[in-house]
Amino acid sequence: MDRVSAFDEPLKKLLGGATAKVMADHLDLHTVGDLLHHYPRRYEERGRLTALTDLPLDEHVTVVAQVADARIMMFNNGRGKRLEVTLTDGNGRLQLVFFGHGVHKPHKELLPGRRAMFAGKVSVFNRKMQLAHPTYQLLDAQDTDEATEAVDAFAGRLLPIYPACKQLDSWRIAKAVDTVLPSAQEAVDPLPLRLREGRGFTPLPEALLKVHRPQTKADIADARDRLKWDEAFVLQVALARRRYSDTQLPAVARRPGPGGLLDAFDAKLPFTLTEGQQKVSKEIFDDLATEHPMHRLLQGEVGSGKTMVALRAMLGVVDAGGQAAMLAPTEVLAQQHHRSITEMMGELAEGGMLGGSEQGTKVVLLTGSMGVAARRQALLDLVTGEAGIVIGTHALIEDKVQFHDLGLVVVDEQHRFGVEQRDALRSKGKQPPHLLVMTATPIPRTVAMTVFGDLETSVLDQLPAGRSPIASHVVPAKDKPHFLSRAWERVREEVENGHQAYVVCPRIGDDAEDEAGSGKGKKKAAEDDGEKRPPLAVLDIAEQLAKGPLAGLRIEVLHGRMNPDDKDDVMRRFAAGQVDVLVATTVIEVGVNVPNATAMVIMDADRFGVSQLHQLRGRVGRGSAAGLCLLVSEAHEASPARARLSAVAATLDGFELSRIDLEQRREGDVLGQAQSGVRSSLRMLTVIDDEEVIAAAREEAVAIVAADPELEHLPELRIALDALLDKEREQYLDKG
Repeated sequence: MDRVSAFDEPLKKLLGGATAKVMADHLDLHTVGDLLHHYPRRYEERGRLTALTDLPLDEHVTVVAQVADARIMMFNNGRGKRLEVTLTDGNGRLQLVFFGHGVHKPHKELLPGRRAMFAGKVSVFNRKMQLAHPTYQLLDAQDTDEATEAVDAFAGRLLPIYPACKQLDSWRIAKAVDTVLPSAQEAVDPLPLRLREGRGFTPLPEALLKVHRPQTKADIADARDRLKWDEAFVLQVALARRRYSDTQLPAVARRPGPGGLLDAFDAKLPFTLTEGQQKVSKEIFDDLATEHPMHRLLQGEVGSGKTMVALRAMLGVVDAGGQAAMLAPTEVLAQQHHRSITEMMGELAEGGMLGGSEQGTKVVLLTGSMGVAARRQALLDLVTGEAGIVIGTHALIEDKVQFHDLGLVVVDEQHRFGVEQRDALRSKGKQPPHLLVMTATPIPRTVAMTVFGDLETSVLDQLPAGRSPIASHVVPAKDKPHFLSRAWERVREEVENGHQAYVVCPRIGDDAEDEAGSGKGKKKAAEDDGEKRPPLAVLDIAEQLAKGPLAGLRIEVLHGRMNPDDKDDVMRRFAAGQVDVLVATTVIEVGVNVPNATAMVIMDADRFGVSQLHQLRGRVGRGSAAGLCLLVSEAHEASPARARLSAVAATLDGFELSRIDLEQRREGDVLGQAQSGVRSSLRMLTVIDDEEVIAAAREEAVAIVAADPELEHLPELRIALDALLDKEREQYLDKG
């Protein structure tokens, strides 16, 4: 076999069609190389039992344990049979349960004293942890051939436990790995020799052997160090090449002249910029002054003043003769940005109009739901250059939209914005425009280096003066219903004191949702997860509150399926203080600024991610009065969901929370759907723990790409890159 094809061999050839299909469908493993890079999640020691007391709820686990007792129970007047087995690790206990015809074999085999590996999903029944219908494999070779085989397969002391799925347990994956392990000798080593020797790394074939079949714990550490480096390095080379090719693109340098729009704007500002805003502005203006496109990520908490920094950059570009476009993820947010920017600019936003300033320019709004005449006028203002600034949704990207001279694109909330959209807008300029991406989701440095690796990063970490602290509490609605009653009393108290409140729900609750299939899908998912009900809905909760605990208050609803005018109307009335309580979906997550809103109740809070809860919470406490955020949940006290909520309640530091979020979710959804290249490549590296590895790999990668951009002298590295990223993935890599 030649060096590449050993790893490219389809699993079907070696493992048979049925196993290969399960691996492809459920674990995304297709080739020998994929399986060799499917590393054990952890290792159990042969003679040692797994601690049963701290198993995670709702997760698929593999444990090594001993049978304490087993008994057959009858139900349905003797028509039904159930086998209950109690496992022990010497301290904790775990219940297994088998039903119907499935009880005969385990009843014969799972005798008190036997040891085995068990795999299944952890659930709670009658307040006890249990596995229903787990698969198992005996480990003490007493009489079965299977047990003897298991002992032979794991002759070492360390049993590898693989990330598995319901259809394929860890030990069957281990068996498949044994079949393909000889191919590890064919591994192509992506690390240049100088780097390998300089850092004293184990050769790749040996690292693969050690990670799958370690003899000692030192073997595992050796293998991990090596395999982490491979992942970090290949990824950073891909990003470094992307940054390099960006620096080869031409762009028009945009340097604002004195006495223009920017100076006029600064002169009328009623406050001075924070130190952070000044520093970040300087970084941006330095980038804008160069002849290749700026690619910068601006991150800062809700309310840290990102819009002000972006607006000054846009004004600077208009001064220099270009146009600037700001892209928002929703119409509500585009309208809000348009309103706040025209208010901040005053007469400077009325260029060419009566009463407008001489230095001014036109600021136009462009969204999908605009009337024909307004749209035609906006398009005309853009193509003639009359409008220096345009704010809009992705309607800005349509073919019909032409610019006179697009110099800067500002994208708000990057994670809601796809790849093709960013590129389509980029192609609107005569030369590629400069790009500034803003996000209010704090991103740990390592993730910024990995996910947004083609963007230079600026951070606004000071909040402007006058922002109030937010107190957050978890409300356990199931265990302590009186806590929920108290929560509604608190909302009433805030309203009586002249303030306003948000109530957030995960779902809208109209029929369209069910017709669209999301309702059915949710119910199905709920059943699968053993949840008893679909997530709470805005329309239901609003009705219950109006009839019950918040009767007499002015309650309105807001959700994404309302027509834009109605949405805007509700938002405007809420901002004007004509609505006491706004019951909404996460449409309020970005952008809406109501300083008088002081309380927020988030229903089914465990259905939201950590970063999302933090974003939502940032909507209250925006004025001088303190904010209150109540996280209502029915999640079990010991569940990971409750731990997540307690973490959110315990800190207001977004960067700290984003670390927790990442630790809990691991990389998968943080890197997002468009990150297919990254996600499938990070198997050993954990973005959160391996900051030093990532930083060192980035440094090496930059040096190598600077010396040899096409990697002509490093064919093995090129092969590894191609495997990581087919061409499409390289395009996708860090579009977030």
